[in-house]
Amino acid sequence: MLPPIHFVSAAEALAVIQSGHRVFVHGSAQTPSFLMRELAAQKERLRNVELVNISVYGDMVVDKPEYSGHFHINSLFVSASIREAVKEGRADYVPVFLSEIPELFKQGILPIDVAMVHVSVPDKHGYCSLGASVDVARSAVNTARHVIAQVNPNVPRTHGDGMIHVNRFSAMIYSEDPLHEAIFGEKGGEAELQIGKYIAEMIDDRSTLQMGIGAIPDAVLKCLGNHRDLGIHTEMCSDGIIDLIEKDIVNNRYKLIHPNKSVSGFALGTRRLYDYIDDNPAFAFLDIDYVNDTAVIRRNPKMVAINSAVEIDLTGQVCADSIGTYQYSGIGGQMDFMRGSALSEGGKPIIALPSRTAHGEPRIVPFIKQGAGVVTTRGHIHYVVTEYGVAYLYGKNLRQRAEALIGISHPDDREFLERSCHERFRVFPGF
Repeated sequence: MLPPIHFVSAAEALAVIQSGHRVFVHGSAQTPSFLMRELAAQKERLRNVELVNISVYGDMVVDKPEYSGHFHINSLFVSASIREAVKEGRADYVPVFLSEIPELFKQGILPIDVAMVHVSVPDKHGYCSLGASVDVARSAVNTARHVIAQVNPNVPRTHGDGMIHVNRFSAMIYSEDPLHEAIFGEKGGEAELQIGKYIAEMIDDRSTLQMGIGAIPDAVLKCLGNHRDLGIHTEMCSDGIIDLIEKDIVNNRYKLIHPNKSVSGFALGTRRLYDYIDDNPAFAFLDIDYVNDTAVIRRNPKMVAINSAVEIDLTGQVCADSIGTYQYSGIGGQMDFMRGSALSEGGKPIIALPSRTAHGEPRIVPFIKQGAGVVTTRGHIHYVVTEYGVAYLYGKNLRQRAEALIGISHPDDREFLERSCHERFRVFPGF
């Protein structure tokens, strides 16, 4: 029998958080902004509260200088909301594969005292849903000593691993905040569209797709109108998937694992997407340690992983999380899917990036910027795509890789890159 639902004030719910606690904060569309504002208001009674999270949206409040000593963000992915705090030393970043974050909780490397999650209203059986963000939140809830729920009728009820019974919550508060939204396609231009066309040509019918975040994956989705029988197994999905499902281009019919369902860890997009996944049995939102497990990913044949990068050097090293020493994002799930798709029968791991930045700086470079991190190693790289074409690097030596990458670089950068290639490898490309 469903117990009575009892909501309390935010102050009463947050009383379980004590100085020195480590608190998990639900992320992406589900970032519990109401609870964060209320937590910030309690700073005078709290010292050294550590907040762990992946990508978060909206104003985190506690990342501001006046909260130093009271709260400290120790993030597992750096999103725009906390980028400046990380840059200025008020927050920290933990480099880790997205697939392995649950292990940090389970093994007690980052034990969670309190998890703050943003969930749907309980159903008739007393179950709430983690909504559009199951990902690492499932494991955080499973391992936390206490769970505080921000219950919201705007949160979609998604199928999969995100169900939590009200008995698991230490306290529940009620809010009707809108979910955080993101629009990726608006940032794309001609270069991104051309990249999307090249990648679409590489995708066979009956392939299974993973898309990272950004304008390029969104452009790829827009170019798949003539494809048939595609599947989805991805860490995240956005609005672009909706039209492909409604046109039966994505139907998951030929996947070997979870056929007939689009598998994802989280969804991030507009309200249209959140309404579409609400109570939609064609989607399975699953724990990220399963979704991003390379042993799982490789089981679907023709697995195509599409991920973006900040820059790539002439040997194939991919920087995707930083601009020099500036921590821009995180390792995320790129390597999980690059490796999983490489091991898939007929799979294609793809790194896609415009040849230049918006400021005209080359993205294909002799050396990655000092202080930048390598996310995908040159041992894992296969395909690289820019608006000037496709370079296939797998099995090629360093000189051959340099030649292939110079061939898809911006035409105005090629002479410089050729000189750099000669200085390093003592040969001009093509000789």
